[in-house]
Amino acid sequence: MTRALEGQVALVTGAARGIGRAIAKKLAREGADVAVNYYNSHDEAEALCEELRALGRRAHAIQGSVGVPDSVDEMFVAFREQFDRVDIVVSNAASGVLKPVIEMGLKHWRWCMETNALAVDLLAQRALPLMRNGGRIIAMSSLGAQRAMPGYGFIGASKAALEALVRALAQELGPRGIRVNTVSAGVVDTDALAYFPNRDELLANFAQRTPAGPKLAPEDVANAVYLLCLPEAAMINGHTLVVDGGFAISG
Repeated sequence: MTRALEGQVALVTGAARGIGRAIAKKLAREGADVAVNYYNSHDEAEALCEELRALGRRAHAIQGSVGVPDSVDEMFVAFREQFDRVDIVVSNAASGVLKPVIEMGLKHWRWCMETNALAVDLLAQRALPLMRNGGRIIAMSSLGAQRAMPGYGFIGASKAALEALVRALAQELGPRGIRVNTVSAGVVDTDALAYFPNRDELLANFAQRTPAGPKLAPEDVANAVYLLCLPEAAMINGHTLVVDGGFAISG
């Protein structure tokens, strides 16, 4: 049986763990070969590649820091050694500092903005020579781009900037047949959530206020990314697809 993404090549950043890992696995199950970007999680990235190869896909782990231009250049040098094109780029890697904004400084601002927002532009610039008509660039955001959350101010600002960049890229790349969109996830219980001091409160609040159910899994977010990769999504461009079970509409 031919799968929807058969023969395509995807690059997923921050793919070794959590939501990125679920995205890489979903795209591979649907037929795509996958470049697995990681920063520190080498063993997890290699283990994921073994899983994807067991599905019959080509998979290669590529180390790199997505917010550093020179590192992104090196990522694409390594990428070109394995693949001659890219059809799907998922800008998933993220970082930040969980502190009140009145305690933050320029270093924190740059860290959040460069890793979470600038990265999508760097990736688009480097991917463009390898991307054909029908290409997809998908960035990962969060509800903090629109809502005030304790300790999340700089990260939220970087996610809002990310969504603005996606709209600009969608306008610029749309005439080339390349669609650029954002997936914004609700509260997902991944390793990253363990760094939130109010993790249990966030999960309980999400479970109480989500019409579609108490839990949101990484696979739910990966499914939304997959939907945007399909030919049927060709006229979805420059938008933010919210995957939160209805949490954000519940007041």
